[in-house]
Amino acid sequence: MRITSKGQVTIPQAIRHAAGLLPQTEVEFVYENEQVILRASDHDRRARFEAAIQRARAVPLTQAFRGKSADEIMAFLRDPEA
Repeated sequence: MRITSKGQVTIPQAIRHAAGLLPQTEVEFVYENEQVILRASDHDRRARFEAAIQRARAVPLTQAFRGKSADEIMAFLRDPEA
């Protein structure tokens, strides 16, 4: 993998998926111990958490989640479009 003349690189899909880096995710670069670390910024994690809470509050839980497994409920809270 090479850095372009504009300083850009493409993050491989498998890494984006494993790290939960979705389109529009805010990321930050940190240089530690002669290594460059890429991670989702704290601001982005907080925004995604708050959005999940708002989605949960917007749904009447007793009706929407009745008969659903914990995995189904978590999938909804993570991505309501799924």
